[in-house]
Amino acid sequence: MNYVIRSVRAEEWAAARELRLLALRDPVAHLAFLETYEEALAKPDSFWRERSAGVAEGAEGAQQVIAEGPDGEWVGTMTVLVEEAGTKDWAGFPVDRLQGHVVGVFVRPECRGIGLTEVLLDAALEWAWGRGVERVRLIVHEENLRAQAFYRKAGFVPSGVVVPLTADPDARELEFVLERS
Repeated sequence: MNYVIRSVRAEEWAAARELRLLALRDPVAHLAFLETYEEALAKPDSFWRERSAGVAEGAEGAQQVIAEGPDGEWVGTMTVLVEEAGTKDWAGFPVDRLQGHVVGVFVRPECRGIGLTEVLLDAALEWAWGRGVERVRLIVHEENLRAQAFYRKAGFVPSGVVVPLTADPDARELEFVLERS
């Protein structure tokens, strides 16, 4: 595999924006992301600068890892956030222990099936474990069976926590967790 897996740098906000916009155009984006292409496109450059700085190399509370192709093009991304015990998560659920939360997973369709997602996940987990988290979790739409199969293969198991979606009251997100071994 001739790809570089590394943390994003703060000054690379424009590339991070472009990859996010591409991800939001994916046919299953409605199952994988909590925002639309139109919502992301409307955000000002200052938002993208701040977002990249908050997950860039050297940041303590979050890290975005990317897969960079042989020509320098970004072909995949994954972000892990640190959630502190005693806080509430994005859905309002209490966080009872120091944990990582994987979000924003995307690999370009032409690069899927070659192991990039596994390598991105390994890098994200290594970063999270290095921060002392007790477990890593992620939320997957109940209909996103491809993602569920990938995470199960990586050792994640359903926790039983179900997150209702406000945009679609009939849809649910399922929490999967990986305990530190």
